[in-house]
Amino acid sequence: MPTTLIDGATVVVTMDQDRREINDGAVLVRDHVIEWVGPSADLTPAQRAAADYRINASNRLVMPGLVNTHHHFYQTLTRVIPAAQDAVLFDWLKTLYPIWAELQPNDIYLSTRLALTELLLSGCTTSSDHHYLWPNGTRLDDQFAAAEGVGVRFHGARGSMSLGESQGGLPPDRVTESEEVILRDSLRVVEEFHDANRYAMRRVVLAPCSPFSVTPDLMRESAVLARSFGPEADVHLHTHLAETRDEEDFCKARFGLRPGAYARDLGWTGDDVWHAHCVHINRHDINHFAKSHTGVAHCPTSNMRLASGIAPVRAMLDAGVNVGLGVDGSASNDGSHLLGEARQAMLLQRVQGDPAALSARQALELATLGGAAVLGRDDIGALAPGMAADIIGFDLTAVTYAGGAVHDPVAALVFCQPQNVDFALVNGRVLVEDGWPVHLDVAQLVEQHNAAARNLLVRAGKA
Repeated sequence: MPTTLIDGATVVVTMDQDRREINDGAVLVRDHVIEWVGPSADLTPAQRAAADYRINASNRLVMPGLVNTHHHFYQTLTRVIPAAQDAVLFDWLKTLYPIWAELQPNDIYLSTRLALTELLLSGCTTSSDHHYLWPNGTRLDDQFAAAEGVGVRFHGARGSMSLGESQGGLPPDRVTESEEVILRDSLRVVEEFHDANRYAMRRVVLAPCSPFSVTPDLMRESAVLARSFGPEADVHLHTHLAETRDEEDFCKARFGLRPGAYARDLGWTGDDVWHAHCVHINRHDINHFAKSHTGVAHCPTSNMRLASGIAPVRAMLDAGVNVGLGVDGSASNDGSHLLGEARQAMLLQRVQGDPAALSARQALELATLGGAAVLGRDDIGALAPGMAADIIGFDLTAVTYAGGAVHDPVAALVFCQPQNVDFALVNGRVLVEDGWPVHLDVAQLVEQHNAAARNLLVRAGKA
């Protein structure tokens, strides 16, 4: 089996049980698994000689790959649409639904490749995606094909919308599906793509979109289906929850419950469930999430962009809730930089009055171990023997880190302007070298993606 040695790093941030930060550190990888982590001086001559490939990590910070727990890849095609730039969530969605109704299979393929490439350059090595509308023959298969070509670990969500305007929901009927079709295809994609094994590169998530776009029956039946495969299959559930006051008002009017109570009533809590946003949850919700091991995807930039509010992340962490980070949709964030999201998470908790509400290291932990826990994985998020070889490195000589990395390079990664990675490995495979993807023609991808974005608006009559 081939071996890779990452040697001479200024600091290796392990995120292991002891949260070791190793100065002049090294990581030895055999095939797709980490074999050894420690000071470079402790490497044996045999370990050095056995390395088939060596990465000189001098002046680099090395750490586990970041984990993205919530996204909508297809929205890279509709960034910065003028009519949706200054809208709250419900108005934003109503503006964009008619455009998304024109999505075609190649749009899904290209946007997935583009989003994963952008995420990879920011340090993300594992990403989920919540895709919930499937017009014109689009399928989750298109995303798995694209993800395989990029090389990032991918948790693809078979999302859905079944509650259209005619039934009192928010989305237009033309972008919804029948619940029979949704459940039948959900079964298909789990059977065809889900891999529950350790170090899996792809998994399937069942993900009805939101309280205002699916029925309680679909929520319950999706949970029953996911859990019917048994705990060994580990098919997870995901949805949006408590994102805005409008959603809270909708839930109270339609179901007589606040969003958190609605989720509990449906059986949508547990260690196989995570919710996106959770901005408007109360202490009772937080305590129940902690006791039931329900996860939360915190999306600070999107919550600010849409004026949704500030999620009580500090309270969640103090209660023991598993919290990860998500960049959210690229039309409600307009970027896919996961390290930047860690910085936003830190700053947003502090803006409420406590400068120690979230530290730089805690923000990095949300982006690594926190995300791994939310996705139900114990093989990513840390650099330790037996963990997946998902490893990233940042160049500490970048001008952005000048005057910062010399004092505290780990904190500088979050406090200073977020940078792209210098190198990245996923499953032991080098995907980024010298700051650039080694297996992708980025210029061609951007050109194809931009053409698809223009054509999408033409088909929607919005160009």
